[in-house]
Amino acid sequence: MAASVGRDSRSIGQQQRRFQNEEFRSAVRALLMTPLMSPDHDDFPAIRRQADALRDWFGRETGWALRVEQEGARLYKRPADLASTMRGLPFYDRRRYVLLCLACAVLERADPQITLRLLGERLLQFAAEPTLVASGFIFTLGAPHERRELVAVCRTLLDLGVLQRVAGDEDAFVHTGGDQADALYDVQRRALAGMLAAVRGPSTFRPEDAPVTLDQRLHALADEHVADSDEGRRTVLRRQLARRLLDDPVVYTDTLDAESRAYFVNQRGAMAARLSDATGLVAEQRAEGLALVDEAGSLTDVAMPAEGTDAHVTLLVAEFLATVYRQRQTDAAGATQPFSGMIREQDVVDYLRESKPRYGKYWRKSAREPGAERELAEIALDRLEKLQLIVRDAETVYPRPALARFALGEAEVRNVRETRGVQTAAADALVGPT
Repeated sequence: MAASVGRDSRSIGQQQRRFQNEEFRSAVRALLMTPLMSPDHDDFPAIRRQADALRDWFGRETGWALRVEQEGARLYKRPADLASTMRGLPFYDRRRYVLLCLACAVLERADPQITLRLLGERLLQFAAEPTLVASGFIFTLGAPHERRELVAVCRTLLDLGVLQRVAGDEDAFVHTGGDQADALYDVQRRALAGMLAAVRGPSTFRPEDAPVTLDQRLHALADEHVADSDEGRRTVLRRQLARRLLDDPVVYTDTLDAESRAYFVNQRGAMAARLSDATGLVAEQRAEGLALVDEAGSLTDVAMPAEGTDAHVTLLVAEFLATVYRQRQTDAAGATQPFSGMIREQDVVDYLRESKPRYGKYWRKSAREPGAERELAEIALDRLEKLQLIVRDAETVYPRPALARFALGEAEVRNVRETRGVQTAAADALVGPT
């Protein structure tokens, strides 16, 4: 009896540890995808239970601070590469980001509740600031497309939990702009306060000390203190690399400076193991760099492969570019050589035009129209660039090494009945007749 009780206790303990590990991993993934999280999020209860362990892990591995409160959670993510243009909110350009910042400035000074119309009117006052006008920014709310931009910003704030809709309809405001078309929101102060993930707030700079250029401003907001010691510099390198591995699809060795490259080459195995264990990502190490791959496809903003015309075209373009990449890598003697070639964007357009008779039946109707291949090529190349599988310069495409994983052979289409027959024969050979 005593031995049986001991075995049961060990089994329960193992199950509890396994549950704790799975819950911690799920919480890490949720925070990476939703750094500003409302209490309504499905993973928020787990994040509250794992709060201490999560703070320790993110602080140690990435240097990102984590705040978990009853009103929500905020992971203060900061990108390792401030110059990268491959991240950001979907369908946001510089103009829309300006509107988002102005909307947050309005809400900071607003009452606990605000209407869409009042938000727009106060935003107009901020938009008339001379510095913005001098830069060419004009916003009047007079045209439907401007009201649509304001509504898009409001819906972003709704998704982030900064606003909560009480009543009303944003669509009516876009189409009519009349006095009766409005919406009412609650302003969530804690979520609003967590919008800015800066080390130092912009308002803390004196006018004479304020940074001027965009690069200076980004670094002024995000640069952190570095201890003047060997250990301090190693910690910064480790955290910077961890941020890139968690934020970016792949880290190429040739994109790192000499100091980072030396550390990365020596430590990438241990780093990959720690990050993979905590996130469930699978490490792929190659001579050119390291990628942490999400086999579930849920820890990414741009999934590939995925469903839909754009995703299908992207996969076709990736295979086309990867095949060309391999062909140009290999010389006439069959020896592998470094890739130094390039591919024109027009080549991609031509490939999609030629592929339309074969694959067009799987695409949406508009994608089959004459001339649509140019727009499809732009969409596909944009997605591949965000995944860091290519680099674009003017109208030229430079494949990156990770693209080679999409160089597939010609698909072999078999009759379903014949395939089932082969599978049955194989099963009989392995198991024997029943």
